[in-house]
Parts: sequence; structure tokens; C-alpha cells
Amino acid sequence: MVSATEPRLFCVPPPPADDETGPRWNPPDGAPPGPWTIETAYRYCERMATTHYENFPVASRFLPSHLRPNVMAIYAYARTADDFADEPRYENRRVDALDRWEQLLEACYHRDVNHPVFLALRDTVRRHNIPIGPFKALLTAFRMDLTKKRYTTFNELRQYCLHSAHPVGQLVLYVHGHQEPQLHRYSDEICAALQIANFLQDLSVDTPRGRCYLPEEDLVHFGVPREDLLAGRHTRAFKDLMAFSVARCRAMFLRGRPLIRKVEPGLSMELEATWRGGMAILQRIEDLDYEVLAFRPTLEKKDMAGIAIRSLFSFGRRFIRGEV
Repeated sequence: MVSATEPRLFCVPPPPADDETGPRWNPPDGAPPGPWTIETAYRYCERMATTHYENFPVASRFLPSHLRPNVMAIYAYARTADDFADEPRYENRRVDALDRWEQLLEACYHRDVNHPVFLALRDTVRRHNIPIGPFKALLTAFRMDLTKKRYTTFNELRQYCLHSAHPVGQLVLYVHGHQEPQLHRYSDEICAALQIANFLQDLSVDTPRGRCYLPEEDLVHFGVPREDLLAGRHTRAFKDLMAFSVARCRAMFLRGRPLIRKVEPGLSMELEATWRGGMAILQRIEDLDYEVLAFRPTLEKKDMAGIAIRSLFSFGRRFIRGEV
């Protein structure tokens, strides 16, 4: 925890000259002007974290209660920036919204910002001495989403995950005081696997928008023309491609799994639930015989409850064996 009155700035440039209390200040997400306190700012982030559907738990009860608000603040920052890149209501102002979001991010490393997400984020950064790099990396990924719609190779897709997925796990580890490179490498595998599982889950949504996260080299190898994707044809070649993609993603989850046993109990259970949620999406895709071009498969509440119960039982077995 940072004991100084100001967080370390990690080479963060000075904030923009305009004062966020002046007439030019207009929050890009339309957040109410406040006034905000730390408590109300965290509650704002909590509402966002509990009202959005995700395949994984966001700051579940597995985490220590004093850390949940910090994880929710990070989620609110990332979720809002993701909306700038994706949601129709930000059409024609996506770049400006992301640029303004970055200005507010840099400003919150220097001073309080009259915005609920950044007021909570500043407090989180100060408490856990979090560098600005992962936050900026996320914005890089969202900017890529605005212009890059296809990926030539799987390695190129992994480079995207370097910005879009890896920072999420890194930030969670920072909140828990983990800076060990080995743990971050395991986290990178899990987070990239979650991202790619989401791509496979979202084919029916992304394809009509002109986005394709199935690498071109895989489409060519399995003989899947892009026209089949656009027409929603679940051909044998497409299903073979999906089977390969699911197996590769599952291998990434397995490479990252050792992280679950190398962190403290609360985070371990959270990670296990997250890991199982990602694996469950892959299983759901398989159960549908890979026919995911017409609708988006999701996990229902009973699925999430089952994941939580299995995570608890898994933790209990490890506790009994003395592995915790």
C-alpha cells in the first residue's frame, strides 16, 4: 500500500490544461456530474459490475471484502472503454471518447477527478501502487477495434490479446499485491484464453459487423470461405475449424491453470470460478455441435451457480490435502 500522500506517477505526463470542472468538461460516458465521494463512486462502479453480463465472476464474494471495490473500479474503467469501441450510441464519437477517457486516466494519477470511475480508480491506484501501463494497454486494444477487423495469423491475434486481455489479469494481481513475473505469465494465458473463448462465443454478433477473429490462416487451412461465415453456413469444414479453435483455447486455459494454486485462498477461488466459466463456454459451444453462427451461446444462472459450487468443492479438496 502506498503511504505517501500521492501515488507514484510512473512517468505519467502532466494532466491536460483544461480543468474538468470548467464548461469544456463533458464526461464521454455521460456520467452524472456529482458531486461524488469515494463511497458513492465505488457504489457507481459496483452497479456497473453487477448489471453487465460476463462469462466470469466480477469481484465475487470469494474475494476479500476490502478488495472487491477496487476490482469493481478496474472493471468499470475497462467496461466503459469497451463500450466506447462497441456500443451503437458512441458511433461517430468513438475516437474522441477514448481520447477523453485517456486524458481522465492520466489526470487521476495526479489529482482527484470529478468522475465516479476515476475517483474510485485513483483510490485503487493509490492503495495498491498500480502502474498506468495496463490501463493504457486496454485503450490501445479498444482503438485497434475501431480499425482492425481481421487477423492474418493466430500470433497476430495473440498480440491483440497482449493489449486487450493480459492487462486485466495483471491489474487483478496488482490489487492482490502480486508482481511475480511467473504469476503474470500464467495469468496472461488464462486471460487470453478468456478473450478467445469470447470471440468464439460472439461469432454471430461480430460477423455481421464485419469483424472476424478467426485467423485467416485457419480459414484457409480448413477451407472455410468468408462467404460461409456471412451466410451462417455450419459446414463440416466450419465445424472442424471450430473444433480446432476450441481445443487450442482449452490448451491455453490448461497452461494458465497453475496460477489457481499459487495465490491466496480468496483469489484462488475467484480464479477457479473464472477459469471454469471460460471452460464452460467452450463446452457449451461443443454441445451445440459448433453451430454458433446463428445465435450467441451464454451461461445461465444455474450454470454460474454450478461453477461456484464446483469451485468451492475443488478448493475444499485442496484444503483437505494441505495444498492451500
